[in-house]
Amino acid sequence: MSQAPQIQLLEFKEWLRKETTSQFEPLQSKARSLIKEIKERTEDTVDSSKKILDNSQSEMSKNNPKTHRFARNANKFSESLINTLNAVNVSENVQYESLQSLCNEMERVCANIDQLRRSAYPYISPYFIFDRRRLDVFIKRLYDMTKELRQFLTVKYANVKTFDEANLNAEKLTQTLNETKQNQESLRQIEARIQDLESHISETKDKLTKTRSRVELAELVRLDGEAEELRAQVKHGLRYLQKPFYKLQSLSRASSVAVPPDELRKLEDYLADPLAALTKENDGYPTLKSVLTKLDAAITQGRLKLKSTRLRKAQEQINAVLNQNALSQLQQRGRTAIAQRMQALSSDTVRALQNESTRLQKQLEALQKDYETCATQAKILKGNQAKLKEKAEHFKKDLEGKILQLTRKNAQIVIS
Repeated sequence: MSQAPQIQLLEFKEWLRKETTSQFEPLQSKARSLIKEIKERTEDTVDSSKKILDNSQSEMSKNNPKTHRFARNANKFSESLINTLNAVNVSENVQYESLQSLCNEMERVCANIDQLRRSAYPYISPYFIFDRRRLDVFIKRLYDMTKELRQFLTVKYANVKTFDEANLNAEKLTQTLNETKQNQESLRQIEARIQDLESHISETKDKLTKTRSRVELAELVRLDGEAEELRAQVKHGLRYLQKPFYKLQSLSRASSVAVPPDELRKLEDYLADPLAALTKENDGYPTLKSVLTKLDAAITQGRLKLKSTRLRKAQEQINAVLNQNALSQLQQRGRTAIAQRMQALSSDTVRALQNESTRLQKQLEALQKDYETCATQAKILKGNQAKLKEKAEHFKKDLEGKILQLTRKNAQIVIS
């Protein structure tokens, strides 16, 4: 059994041309002949139309009332016909698509001519009879040539369409392979960038860990954690008073409850950062107690209303703060923690380490963001690569199928 021919893609067009020369040269010669004849028939029809144009203009110049209207109609008809025929673009390209386009255009022109004749002839008759008969002869020849071209395209020239499609698919395959190569190179660059980012991320994490593990900074981190824990405890101790505080602010703005400006500012501080507000107060947090006293009075007087479950819990917390000094210990611990933190921050070494830690954290976040962007791009490029390979394989198989159809050879396309 003979081995299937191996055809390099770069040599495909020349190989296919040689393989099909004997098959297609006579057909292409016939196509050129048909194009030439259509061009000649079109020119003949134009010349015949010009004959009617000249004769009708001559007749119109006589100003004969009996013939003037008919001559004018003949003149208008011939002018429209000439314009229609001059608009025809007869290309000498013998590719199937070009011939198909020419055939479609000629069929459209023939239909327009037929419409012009049917519309004009009744208004020209019985004058210019010989000119019209001569014109009809050329129109008939143009019709016949158009029909012959259509028959030729349908019956004999169909394989040329396959030939043209094969060459076009070869170009598409080449283009797809180039796109695949470019996409692969972009993917290689992105993957290299990802590896570089992974290395930088790992190095930055190590530096950040080492910086934060320094004793000086570790103590600051511990104090920050302690402060956050105390802040959460203060917030927890006032958790059922958050909504009442907001309502008290509204009542104060509406002048329903009298609250001095300094107490309103302190109230805003407690809503924003309860630990900072508590530690900045005098011992026993008198401003907070004053605010709570007004809050309790507003609730008792019915000016500030809460749901029963919220009301009970809010009153319990008001009582705990006013009468049981529930926040005294947290106030002292908070002051101590904040003072220790401020003392730690006064150290040049700690400030330098903290600045370095902040810088490394921002750098790490930027690297991670770049990494995520590159990972997304890599995913898209990998998807594109798979699609391009599938597309190239489709063009390759289609090309091999057309080779079999045109040459009866089960050839294989070789892509270098």
